[in-house]
Amino acid sequence: MTEPHTDTEGQRAARRPALVAIVGKSDSGKTTFIEMLLPELTRLGLRVGTVKHDVHGFEVDTPGKDSWRHGQAGAEAYVVAGPDRLAFISRLARPLPLIEIAQRFFAGFDLVVAEGYKREAPHRIEIFRRDAGHASPLCGPGEAFAVVTDAALDHERRFALDDGAGVAALIASHLDTLRHY
Repeated sequence: MTEPHTDTEGQRAARRPALVAIVGKSDSGKTTFIEMLLPELTRLGLRVGTVKHDVHGFEVDTPGKDSWRHGQAGAEAYVVAGPDRLAFISRLARPLPLIEIAQRFFAGFDLVVAEGYKREAPHRIEIFRRDAGHASPLCGPGEAFAVVTDAALDHERRFALDDGAGVAALIASHLDTLRHY
């Protein structure tokens, strides 16, 4: 009789995408930095997906359009598909945690870069801009995997605000670590 095969945690981690969140206080430049980081990550040959956390809610479907009407008529989930993009829209009974989003929607990706999720993300890179008027970083000592800043912060992995290539190289060299969550 054969015993059932059970994956080890290491085997499961090897199949899930690496996950890192770009976090920071409001107007610190998170989106701008992600725009700089993504081309560098793809240049390194990584297949990257992103998740944007929006605490205020959002509307991706246009009221009155056919797909919106499908949802209004009671569809629990629906897809809007075009020749070059697809959007999957689903009602949620509860907010999905970042880890569940990464595992459910980004299987087969090398990396998921989230914007936000400052308390929930297992691995965080903080954008801290003193020039934005912030007095102190969002993350406490030891909480950030790296810091991207214009300040003289004491961190072993500190990068300048324009060093997308350096941060991409750091992420690429730590993919195995960033897969553990």
